[in-house]
Parts: sequence; C-alpha cells; structure tokens
Amino acid sequence: MDLPVEHLATFAAIADEGSFEGAARRLHITPSAVSQRVRAMEQRVGSVLLRRTRPVETTEAGAAVLRAARQVARVLDDVAVELGAGPAGGTLIPIVVNADSLATWFVPALVRAARETGARFEVLRADETVSTERLRSGEVMAALTATAEAVPGCTSSRIGVDRYRAVASPEFVAEHFPHGVTAAALEAAPVVEFDRHDMFQQRFIERVTRVAIDPPRHFVPSSAEFALAVELGLGWGMLPHLQCADALAEGRLVELTAGSPFELPLYWQRWNLRSPVLDRLSAVVAEEAATALG
Repeated sequence: MDLPVEHLATFAAIADEGSFEGAARRLHITPSAVSQRVRAMEQRVGSVLLRRTRPVETTEAGAAVLRAARQVARVLDDVAVELGAGPAGGTLIPIVVNADSLATWFVPALVRAARETGARFEVLRADETVSTERLRSGEVMAALTATAEAVPGCTSSRIGVDRYRAVASPEFVAEHFPHGVTAAALEAAPVVEFDRHDMFQQRFIERVTRVAIDPPRHFVPSSAEFALAVELGLGWGMLPHLQCADALAEGRLVELTAGSPFELPLYWQRWNLRSPVLDRLSAVVAEEAATALG
C-alpha cells in the first residue's frame, strides 16, 4: 500500500488540529488540498478514515493509519537527530499515564528521561484501565497501563506492581466502623472515588462482603486532592502505598483491613518501533518503576 509521507503528515495534522481547515493552516496549504489528500488515502486504503464531525474523528481504519503516520514522523525525527538537524528544543513525545503514578513515582522518571534524551514530553492523564485506547487511536506513543495484552503495533512489558490500601482517617473509622468493617458499615459509609472509571473501592467492597453494595460516593478527580479528602474525613478510599505510607506511619490514616493490599500490575506499552528516544524512555521508566514499586 503506497501512502505518501506528505499524505500521512497531513492526516496527523488533521487529527491534531481537529479539522481540515486547521490542518491547512498548520501546513500552509489550502483546505481543498487537505481534502484531496484524505480522499486519495481513503481510495488507496479502501475505507473511510475520518468521520467529518467537529472535531473530526478517526474510524477504526483511520486509527491504524494515524498510528502509522506518527510512527513515520518518529522515524524521520530520529534520522534528523542523527544528522544533527533535529527539531529545536527536542522532539515531542506524547504518552499517557495514570494519575496515581504521576503523583508518586513517574515524574522523576520523566525528568530523568528528558535529561538523558533531550526530548520533550506531553503527558496525558487517563485511568490505567482505559489508557490503551489512546495508544490504539494513535494519539500517544506509549502508555502506562494495567492491560497486559499489547495493542496492535505495540509491545507490552510488565514493570511492577502498585499496591493500594483501603484507608481512612482515625475519626472517620471511629464514626463509621465502630464494630469493624462489616457489609452494613460499608453500605452506609461514604466512599471517595477518583471518577466514574475508578473501580478500586468497589473491588475492595466485593472482596470484603461478597455482596452487591452501593454506598454514598464522592468523586474527586485529582490524585493529591483525593488523598487529602480521605485524610480530612470526606470518606474512605484506596490509596497507593507510596502515597499513604507516611500518613499511616504517623497515624493520620489507618487501614480498614490490615495486611491485604489490592495489587495492580502495571505494564508499559509502546510502539513496536526502533527509536533511540522511545528505547531510552522505556529503559528509564522500567528502572525507576523497579526502584519505586519493588
């Protein structure tokens, strides 16, 4: 299948800008030229690649083409760097990371990778159970995810296990669990959840009670503020051990049930592409995860 480089670059520009007009402005060509390139690609592929919505959306076939477009751009950037003509300020690498990893161990890995590669990073935040969709769409080059199965065109490597503990403030426990962590107490006690994708608290409830329970819920979609809300007594919640170890040691938090953390295996998925920048980033992430997560 022959897809010219300039057509692939145009396709990526459309995805980035959200419209044919935006891509035309970015590429300094006419919207008509953008449309012609897309039609030519669709004819060669034999499928519709874009839904003409606002913003535009890629179809399933379009996601595969977008991933190819970004991979070609990555290869060209690597070649430019080797020839001493890389982009000013370093190449931009989009990745997706879950909020808890960002709040605990991932940022030091990012700083180290930036220092060692000279690259710039665009970090998109997404729940670790849905982050692979960003990879599948071609939006990012790598993802920290809870999904072991590799996205087509990517590799998947297990890098560690994040351990979550069900915790609350001592005052909250005294008020809501005076007779222990029972099904009745869990049904009545408010729980803090990150967002509507967050299933950690529900899994803990199911592990303890073995019955369906729907407690009162608060939603706090920021990792640091989530932890603060739990510590201040808004509700109980599941926190990574790295995030709550000090508070547990100092007595500001207590575990609802001791000695049984919820284990979340983490995987690093990245494009299956030889790239010095991606290779080094992946090595740094694996090394930092091994140190932080054990």
